[in-house]
Amino acid sequence: MNQRHSWGERLRYEFDKSMSAGPIALIGWLAVLSLIVIIFAGAVIALLRITPEGGEALGFVEAMWASLMRTLDAGTMGGDAGWAFRIVMLAVTIGGIFIVSTLIGVLSSGIEAKLDELRKGRSTVLEEDHTIILNWSPSIFDIIAELVVANKSRRRPRIVVMADRDKVAMEDEIAAKVRQLGNTRVICRSGDPTDLYDLSLVSPQQARSIIVLSPEHEGGPATDADSQVIKTILALVNDPRRRAAPYRIAAEIRDAASAEVARVVGGAEAQLVLADDLIARIVVHSSRQSGLSAVYSELLDFDGCEIYTTAQPGLTGNTFGDALMAYESSTLIGLVSPDGQVVLNPPMETLIEEGCKAIIIAEDDAAIRIVTAGISMDLDAISAPRPRSPTPERVLLLGWNRRAPIIAYELSRYVAPGSVLTIAADTPDLDAAVAGLAIASSNLTVEYGRIDTTSRSDLEALDIPAYDHVLVLGYSDLLGAQPTDTRTLVTLLHLRKIAEAAGVHVKVVSEMVDVRNRELAEVTRADDFVVSNKLVSLMLAQASENENLAAIFEDLLDEEGSEIYMRPTEDYVIPGVPVNFYTVTEAARARGEVAIGYHRLRGPDGLNGIVVNPSKTAIITYGVGDRLIVLARD
Repeated sequence: MNQRHSWGERLRYEFDKSMSAGPIALIGWLAVLSLIVIIFAGAVIALLRITPEGGEALGFVEAMWASLMRTLDAGTMGGDAGWAFRIVMLAVTIGGIFIVSTLIGVLSSGIEAKLDELRKGRSTVLEEDHTIILNWSPSIFDIIAELVVANKSRRRPRIVVMADRDKVAMEDEIAAKVRQLGNTRVICRSGDPTDLYDLSLVSPQQARSIIVLSPEHEGGPATDADSQVIKTILALVNDPRRRAAPYRIAAEIRDAASAEVARVVGGAEAQLVLADDLIARIVVHSSRQSGLSAVYSELLDFDGCEIYTTAQPGLTGNTFGDALMAYESSTLIGLVSPDGQVVLNPPMETLIEEGCKAIIIAEDDAAIRIVTAGISMDLDAISAPRPRSPTPERVLLLGWNRRAPIIAYELSRYVAPGSVLTIAADTPDLDAAVAGLAIASSNLTVEYGRIDTTSRSDLEALDIPAYDHVLVLGYSDLLGAQPTDTRTLVTLLHLRKIAEAAGVHVKVVSEMVDVRNRELAEVTRADDFVVSNKLVSLMLAQASENENLAAIFEDLLDEEGSEIYMRPTEDYVIPGVPVNFYTVTEAARARGEVAIGYHRLRGPDGLNGIVVNPSKTAIITYGVGDRLIVLARD
C-alpha cells in the first residue's frame, strides 16, 4: 500500500537533497534567505512609512538598498536615527551577521575541501607530449634524473607520475632525491594504473612515451609485480578511448616467464626490459671482462654517448663495412631492416637497402654526419691477432638472490670445458635452489656450501685467491636495499683484506642495489660494481626515447648475437705507434668486428679510463695493457 507523505515531510526531503549538493547549494540557500530578509525589510519600511529621524521617507527600492548595506556591513547602522527605523535595521543587521558568517564558513569549508581534493591528486592532467611513469619503485628517481637530462633541449617538458601512493608524499620524496630538475616539471597523481578511469587522469592519449615500473612488493614473488605490470599494459592498449596512433611503452618485467604474456598483451607497442636477465647477464660479462659494466652505463646514460636509430639515406647502396668509415664523430654499430629487425654488427659485405635505419653511437643526434673526406689510415701499424686458447675457469659466487640461477646459466654458456662454479651462501632454500639450477652445457660443474658470507673466517676457509673470478650478490630477496648493501659491503671488505694478506689481486664483481652505496664500496677496491636499480632505470629511460633499444640490448647480451668485448690493443695495432681511430676501425673491420672505444691504463700523458665513440681523427699511442672495446660475434 502506497504511503502518503505530508507536505512538510516532502519539503524537508527536498531541502535535504539540495543541501547534500555541497557548498554551491548552501550558498544558493543563503542568497535566497538574504533576498527574503532584504525584500521583507524594504517592504516594511516602505509600507509603514518608517523614516530615519530628520530624513526623508524611503521608497521600496531605496529601502531594499539600505537593508542590503546593513546586511553586508553591521557598522552601517551606526549612524541611524529614529527608534522605529533603528529597530528594523537592527533586525536586518542581526540577520545579515548570521548570513555573512555562515557564508564565510561555507566558503572556507569549500576551499579546504577543494585543497584536500587537490592534495589527493585526483584531477586530470591536461598536458601534451609528456612522459608518464606508472607505479612506484626505487628506480623512479634515477629514471626522472635521466629524463631531465634528455629533456634539456625540449620546450616545456613534463613528467607525470601515477602510483597508488599519497601525492604529497611522492612529490616530497622526488624533491628530496632528485635535486636538479632543470626545465622539467614533475606532476604527481594518486591512482591505480590498472584502472581505466585512473589512467585517464594522466592523459595517455597525448603522451610522448609511457614507462611502466615493476611496483614494490616487499617479500612478495616477482610474478606478483609482473602481474600488475601486465594488467597496466593491458589497460593502456585496450582502452576504448585510446588514440589510434601506437603508444611507446617501456615496461619492466622481473621474471622472464612473464615476458611471453607481456609481449602478447603489449604487441609492437611495448618494449620489455627484463630486469633480472639484464642485471644477471651484465654481472656475468663484467666478471669475465673487468670494466665492462662502465661501458654499458656509458651507452645507457643520457649524459654521455647514446645509441640512436636513425634513417641515413646517404648509406643506401653501400656495404656495412664501407659505411663504418662514413662517420668521424659517430660509430655505426648495426642496422634496422625495413621490416624492423635489429641486427648488430652484420657481416661486412651486407648491402644497406633503401628503407634501412642505421644504429649509431653518438654524443647527440645533431653530431651524426656522413663525411667523405679526411679519411686516412696507417695500414702498416695494424698487427695480426694472437691466438689464445680458452682455459678452464674457477668462479666463486658469494650470496644468493633470484638472479643467481640466471647467472649460473649464463656462465655455463661461455666458460671452457672443465670450469667450476662454487656457490657459497646462507639462505633457507639454498639446497633446493641449487638442485634446480639449469646449466646450458657440461663445460661447467656446480658445487656449493652454506656459509656466512659476512664472516672473515668462513671466507678464508674457501681459499679465495685460488679463484679466477669472485661474484658477490646481495640477499635482496630477503632484506631491504640498505641492509642488503650493508652485508655486501662487509663481504667486499673481508675479500680485500684476504687478497692483501695473500699478496694477490682477486677479480671481484659485486652487485649493489642502491647507487648511493657505490661510493662507499669504492674503498673495497673491487674491479666492478653492477648497480641493479641504476642499470634498470637507465634502460627504461632510454627505451622510452628509442623504440629499438630493448631489441638492441637483447642482441648485445645474447650469446647468439654480437657482444661487447674488451681485448688487448696489441691484437689490433702495434704498441707504441701513434695511430688514429680510423686505423683501429680498419683493424677491427678486417676481423669482422666494430671498434667502439678503448680502455687505457694511466700513462705519462695522464690519460686513462674508458672512452666510448672516440673521434676517428685523434692520434693516440696505445701501450701494453690497454684494451680495445669491440662489437664481435665470438
